[in-house]
Amino acid sequence: MNKPAELPMDRAGDPRVNRTVDPILDPAAGHASTALDSGPTPESRPQVGVSRAHESAHLHVSGEAVYIDDIAEAHGTLHAALGLSPIAHGTLVSIDLELLRRQPGVVAVLTAADIPAENNCGPLLHDDPILAEGELRYVGQPVFAVIARDRELARRAAALAKQAIVATPHPAVLTAREAHALGQYVIPPMHLSRGDAASALAAAPHRLEGDWAVGGQEQFYLEGQISYALPQENQALLIHCSTQHPSEMQQLVAHAMGWQAHQVTVQCRRMGGGFGGKESQSALFACVAAIAATQLRRPVKLRVDRDDDFLVTGRRHGFDYRWSVGFDDEGRILAAEIDLISNCGHSADLSAPVMARALCHFDNAYWLPNVAMHGYCAKTNTQSNTAFRGFGGPQGALAIEMIVDGIARRLGVDALTVRQRNFYREGHDLTPYGQQVEDNLLRPLTDRLIETSGYHARRAEITAFNAGSPVLKKGLALTPVKFGISFNVVHLNQAGALVHVYTDGSVLVNHGGTEMGQGLNTKVAQVVAHELGIPAASVRASATDTSKVANTSATAASTGSDLNGKAAQDAARKIKRRLMPLAARLLGCGEDALVFDGGEVRGGGQALGFKELVAKAYLERIQLWSDGFYATPGLHWDRAKLQGKPFYYYAFGAAVAEVLVDTLTGETRVTRADVLHDVGRSLNPALDIGQVEGAFVQGQGWLTSEELVWHPKSGLLLTHAPSTYKIPTANDMPRDFRVALFDAPNAADSIHRSKAVGEPPLLLPFSVLLAIKDAVAACGAERCDPPLRAPATPEAVLDAIEAVSSAT
Repeated sequence: MNKPAELPMDRAGDPRVNRTVDPILDPAAGHASTALDSGPTPESRPQVGVSRAHESAHLHVSGEAVYIDDIAEAHGTLHAALGLSPIAHGTLVSIDLELLRRQPGVVAVLTAADIPAENNCGPLLHDDPILAEGELRYVGQPVFAVIARDRELARRAAALAKQAIVATPHPAVLTAREAHALGQYVIPPMHLSRGDAASALAAAPHRLEGDWAVGGQEQFYLEGQISYALPQENQALLIHCSTQHPSEMQQLVAHAMGWQAHQVTVQCRRMGGGFGGKESQSALFACVAAIAATQLRRPVKLRVDRDDDFLVTGRRHGFDYRWSVGFDDEGRILAAEIDLISNCGHSADLSAPVMARALCHFDNAYWLPNVAMHGYCAKTNTQSNTAFRGFGGPQGALAIEMIVDGIARRLGVDALTVRQRNFYREGHDLTPYGQQVEDNLLRPLTDRLIETSGYHARRAEITAFNAGSPVLKKGLALTPVKFGISFNVVHLNQAGALVHVYTDGSVLVNHGGTEMGQGLNTKVAQVVAHELGIPAASVRASATDTSKVANTSATAASTGSDLNGKAAQDAARKIKRRLMPLAARLLGCGEDALVFDGGEVRGGGQALGFKELVAKAYLERIQLWSDGFYATPGLHWDRAKLQGKPFYYYAFGAAVAEVLVDTLTGETRVTRADVLHDVGRSLNPALDIGQVEGAFVQGQGWLTSEELVWHPKSGLLLTHAPSTYKIPTANDMPRDFRVALFDAPNAADSIHRSKAVGEPPLLLPFSVLLAIKDAVAACGAERCDPPLRAPATPEAVLDAIEAVSSAT
């Protein structure tokens, strides 16, 4: 059982959200989550800053939550399956369509020739075909689609791809380093620098060079990719799609069909996880279902199996690094130069902004006076990699953390000391891309965590333990996080919302964000309830729908609550302002005396129920619905120079991880993790703690167990199923998991002074990887620097132990 976590006081000083609770199971309450609906009734307390259950939690646990595949199928629904390329690179000669059409239940077979207009599902560059034509780019690329009476028959026919596809094979490039050596990129190289790194490196008292790599990571959402297209009257389509970006799906389907956007409606009530894998890459499935449904004039559903999902879609970019760093006797970094080479796969997808964010997060928590960063987006014959929680930020920041750890080991100093000496501080608070690090919480946050975790005492205990333990070794590491919040692309930082107040006082809100389990709808409903002074139970959030709020941005970059919460607040405030003159007249007071709270409006010593006020407003013909809009202020970015202010604010955090390593097997266990994370003034502490916990374990999986392996000759992804790809389970969670929120309001004018929580905590388990490295170092000579690769699987750990032991 995890140790209880301390929740912060909410803005009204409500002691109920400051009580000690177990974030997994509260024994006193006998149910999951934190301090939910205890104390006074919801009607008499603030609606933000308090822990409320996820709005669909009861549906999740009862199995009643409706996902795309749960929607009752319309009469005549057909099912699609994809025929995949059997080779990594080659020229498509022909497809035996007659073989496919003869299969039982097959109604039609679609190829690139059947696409009415643009054969493209790439989000930025038009370089990613829906169905292959001419060139085959990777094993698993969709070449044709089989449409059949039921899903199993469609899958059986599509599985004949090896027999049906005739192609001329060509040599394939399967690794980023090979592509980099060939100068083969999906976009031109990117460079970000400050000062004179070359001269400062030459003059530095100490120099360290490194060559390292970190693997990619599969999103492994529980609900796979799925789209269900239903033809509508007058040449239109309704598409139910599991996607983080309904507006982009609408646009790409319209482009593929040669239609206008208003002919396509995309809906998404909820996803069974997304993590970035459904930001751009849901498009292929939406487009195939849409084209088939339009041509056959029947509903078509496309749901891929997990194996095919792995083979077709991309994932987190793996990165290769080559660095040179100069530092002084105290470990302060004087200069750094680094090549970051990302494996982008066969097309650009979102690789450009991923690399931009990686470059902008290489500094992480540290002042780098002279730095030269070079980003190379390598083009390989593999799946096109895409967004994943952190969006390049983790890959950039991980490099500097490995560098700092190497400096500390070279000097024989605790890595925490070296980190603190390099922290951003007053006078040294300008990032290499030109943004000032304002509201810097690095020092107070880490100081508090050092104290609450007992870091220094435990460091001494672990040193003593390792000295007397020849087989089991312990490791300890503390790593900080500084993560920028906003989309890299300025125009994406906008959102819209609709709020409807009905005559019975209930409220419906629709916004442009999507719910993928993170609790966005719950937070937005709380914001609207708080604004109107009504209980959160009176507010319902409806499915994301392109016919309701148009031109929305993806639910990504940790901006869901920031953008959509502000937009919904704007809409609710407009309605409130319309109600105030009537309320003031009915209560006989000035508008400035009105208070909307607890389901009523008070003023002049009198009270009027919100429901009663709304009913009277309807009779007075006062508009009871409104739109809202929000655009993040103050952002600017020069994409060519990589300079500007790309982030509205920074979120901070830190984690201490303690691990135990079996030096005979290479197995590792996280025995304890202490996390302190900055979410500003939390909108919902229970949801935020859940997000921090989930991000930590997901990041731990990326760095310790989730290994992607391609066959070196055929290019087939060998780890394409749960049997060969190991995501973390409940047994991999830290045995003692202590998560707390740092209770400081956001200095920026965010929604109720909260901060984003989706992506930043994924960087916290850097502490796990470096703690494992620390334990491995105990097997070698003093000041050794173990060559531990990531993910730190048992094989990788044993290799690192062998390296330091041999050197000794």
